[in-house]
Amino acid sequence: MDNSRQTTLVLGGTGRTGSLVARKLAERGLSARTASRHGADVPFDWDNPATHGPVMRVTYAGLVSDFLDLAEASGVRHVTYLSAYGSNQAPPEVDIRAVELDLMSRRAVTSSVLRPAWVMQNFSDDHLPVVQDMITVPTAGGAEAFVDAADIAAVAVETLADPDAHAGAVYAPTGPEALTVAEVAGIIAGVAGRPVSHNDIERSVWIDGAIAAGAVPADYGVMLNWLTAAIASGHGSRPNDDVRRVTGSRSASFADFARRNAHVWAVPAALP
Repeated sequence: MDNSRQTTLVLGGTGRTGSLVARKLAERGLSARTASRHGADVPFDWDNPATHGPVMRVTYAGLVSDFLDLAEASGVRHVTYLSAYGSNQAPPEVDIRAVELDLMSRRAVTSSVLRPAWVMQNFSDDHLPVVQDMITVPTAGGAEAFVDAADIAAVAVETLADPDAHAGAVYAPTGPEALTVAEVAGIIAGVAGRPVSHNDIERSVWIDGAIAAGAVPADYGVMLNWLTAAIASGHGSRPNDDVRRVTGSRSASFADFARRNAHVWAVPAALP
């Protein structure tokens, strides 16, 4: 956030959470600009430093650090960083923790860190789709307090609307219950009217397949391994009260989310 212009820059502002943050800021009457590789107010690509300076004029670990230097020099006074649940326990090769520590060490900007659980939208988009009546992900019987991206965005907006009140805060938005993927599959099956089950594939096969398909860059494999292993080993996120405490509203349950998105998983009617 740039206090001189009261404008919030939303990096990844066309994504599923970033777009909601930008929309909710606008609904609050606050100025927001989106930055992303495609379809945003201004172009931005972490891998193309030439796009970093222009973004600052309208308003990863090494790249992010350089970007934060530029942000400070450009008058930005608050940063809300979207991290991941349990990032404080992440191994050093996972960049998100290095970014957190860098951000928290800075004195010219205040910061808020969001460490959300896995988002429910993973199951309704291309991340964990239902394919051949199965959700394929290596999480074994571990549980996770899946959270609606709208609830993450709502928490982020509060930190950006009143940064002084949330300076130095760390929030971990979660849903109201911890569910296994098998339980998620059962809820989806109930609203979609079709069988859905959990296919607990071997982790390296799943990660290699995602990289080979171009779904994620090769260096993101470390992150996927850590995220799925945490759930499988029983260290997934657990419900907390952060969403209600920050926004005043309860977090959505997976059943709520599934009912709203039942059309995503419905089997198309056969042509006559």
